[in-house]
Amino acid sequence: MPAPLLFVVSGLTQYVGAALAVGLFAVLPAGVVAWLRIAVSALVLLAWRRPWRTAELWRGRRLAVTAAFGVVLALMNVAFYVAIEHLPLGTAVALEFLGPVAVAAVTGRGWRDRAAIAVAAVGVALLAGITLDTGPGAVTGLVAIGVSAACWAAYIVLGRRVARSGGPGASGLAVAMTAGALVLAPFLAGGAGPALVDVRLAALVVAIAVCSSVVPYALEQVVLRRVSAATFAVLLALLPATAAVVGAVVLRQWPHGLEVVGLVLVSGAIALTARSEADAPTPPDAAPSPPAP
Repeated sequence: MPAPLLFVVSGLTQYVGAALAVGLFAVLPAGVVAWLRIAVSALVLLAWRRPWRTAELWRGRRLAVTAAFGVVLALMNVAFYVAIEHLPLGTAVALEFLGPVAVAAVTGRGWRDRAAIAVAAVGVALLAGITLDTGPGAVTGLVAIGVSAACWAAYIVLGRRVARSGGPGASGLAVAMTAGALVLAPFLAGGAGPALVDVRLAALVVAIAVCSSVVPYALEQVVLRRVSAATFAVLLALLPATAAVVGAVVLRQWPHGLEVVGLVLVSGAIALTARSEADAPTPPDAAPSPPAP
């Protein structure tokens, strides 16, 4: 299968998982669903990678940075799930990309980075303006997606530090997600009771974890080995559109008019900043762009 098609499959799988999660919000709070996804993903990765066999992962500084990495990842996902409880899936994904675009604009030096933040700002203004008219929960959704975007930006910055210690890899990701699940457990685990006694709910949580975390991560690793950094960067711009398609088909959240324009503008901004970074010389300790929630 061609690498770009694999990437599209990865994105579709990821956002099908998010759409399944939306269906659980009537039974479980959004934050609890996100925590269950993280916890189950951690268990799957622990069983698959068995990170306790890798001594380097457990050294003081590397363990601390990996754990911080996992906590930021967990917070990003919880905020994202709270957001998609109130916002259309495609809109939420597009708005969340403001985090990576802002990092590129602040740290970049080329014209593309500066142009991208302006293009993204117009797209975000269109999306946010439309969203504010859709219901009383829209403000909550916008605040939550803003938190998620900020966490994604922190994730990128922290990811560079993690990369200096050898990168998280699949084994390190297992440790990171376990740390995130444990840190958030006192706040969110108490609401997970229904999923522990209902087989159907438990099966849905496992499906969400596999679709949203395990499968996309594995497929993206295959894609990264097959394509250049520049190509992968452009592929990232497909994610808001992919989320919009899943939202329309699965959740009947059809984008219209200015929403479509906003999605296109944000996707263009992602392509601009990502290509700019991909065209620049890559230092040996640079971290790859993290996957979206």
